Amino acid sequence: MKINWKQKLTSREFWTALIGFITALVIAFGVDNLIIEQVVALITAASTLIVYIIGEGMVDATRINKEDQNGDSSKM
Repeated sequence: MKINWKQKLTSREFWTALIGFITALVIAFGVDNLIIEQVVALITAASTLIVYIIGEGMVDATRINKEDQNGDSSKM
C-alpha cells in the first residue's frame, strides 16, 4: 500500500495527531513545560507552512491543467 504523502501532509488530522503524539512523548520523558510549548509551536508553524506550500502547488497545478485543456480545445 502506497502512502499519499501530499494528502497526509495537508491533513489537519495528521498534524493534530503528530502534535499529540510528540507532546505525549516529551511529557513521558519529563521534559519542561516551556520546551513542550516550544516544540508544539514549532510543529504548528512548520505544518502551516507545509500545508500552504502544498496547497498553493495544487491550486497552480489545477490552473495550469485548466489552461492546457482550454488551449487544446481551441485548436480543434
